[in-house]
Amino acid sequence: MTVTPLALAVAGCADLAYYRQAAAGQWALWQARQPVAEALADPAASPALRRRLEIAQALRAFASTELALPDNGSYRDYANLGRPWVVKNVFAAPELSLEPRRWCFWIVGCLSYRGYFDAEAAQRLANELRASGDDVYVADISAYSTLGWFDDPLLNTFIHWPTGRLAELMFHELAHQRLYIADDSAFNEAFATVVGRLGAERWLEQRGAAREREDYATDYHRRRGFLQLVATSRERLAALYASSWSEAGKRIGKREILAELRDRYRVLKREWGGHAGYDRWFDQDLNNAKLAGVSTYYRLVPAFETLYEREGRDFAAFYRAAEAIGRLSPAEREARLRELPMSAKAE
Repeated sequence: MTVTPLALAVAGCADLAYYRQAAAGQWALWQARQPVAEALADPAASPALRRRLEIAQALRAFASTELALPDNGSYRDYANLGRPWVVKNVFAAPELSLEPRRWCFWIVGCLSYRGYFDAEAAQRLANELRASGDDVYVADISAYSTLGWFDDPLLNTFIHWPTGRLAELMFHELAHQRLYIADDSAFNEAFATVVGRLGAERWLEQRGAAREREDYATDYHRRRGFLQLVATSRERLAALYASSWSEAGKRIGKREILAELRDRYRVLKREWGGHAGYDRWFDQDLNNAKLAGVSTYYRLVPAFETLYEREGRDFAAFYRAAEAIGRLSPAEREARLRELPMSAKAE
């Protein structure tokens, strides 16, 4: 998930260049969107696009009726941006640390990235951060959220994704509208990740074709393998950076760990029959900034999976339980979430 730069810029009026590109980018997106009904009636629309829009509308209804997610105007419009990404997110971390740089904003709190509609502006920030010595990762982001401040549209950047992934993305973003805790990206992303995946599985069980269920299961298996691979290397890097080694020694160790990560990915890829879906991720900017971002999304996922099971696989009850944890202090919240998977094992 990314929060739209317009929401971020509300608090950053002193940074006029950032504010201008954010406002211009959001305005262009609003100008490009049209109601899905109009897009379906457009004679220039391809049969493939019409079919994907119809599926997306069925998913939108399912989100509210079956998953207790907000019933609002999000994903009832469609916009073709004419590019394969909606925003560029800039992530950064020190050369010898996995603690990401953070930018703080009035509405959403502090985040471990800065989002741009303007690709050149994103690259300028990335260059500045690299020049200061940071590891930097510039990510192409396919979907964004305004956290319910505006109605988020369907976009050309993700409308043609396989049905399981499309469902997961839509449910994930709507989950952010259902529950969002300022200054706690790990909580927010893990919660939405679990809602997205479990919601997609429920959709596929009830309405999906056998091939769609199989494809989604295969994709999820690969993602789990990828995440485990990255988590192992991240743990090794964290231990290295916390050690008493000299900075020179840490730099050498870092290069070795990242090289081994690429080697292990090549082995995993062969086990997948040559599936190349993660090639680009490993080829570009493999560094602290990229590994820190993966951890943010998935570190607390097991806790929310356990909570969902404890609430009888009832989404509304699950949301209420998550909201109760969200009202705790940051330290209490972290402790409670860490306890959940361990207490489930004890049972």
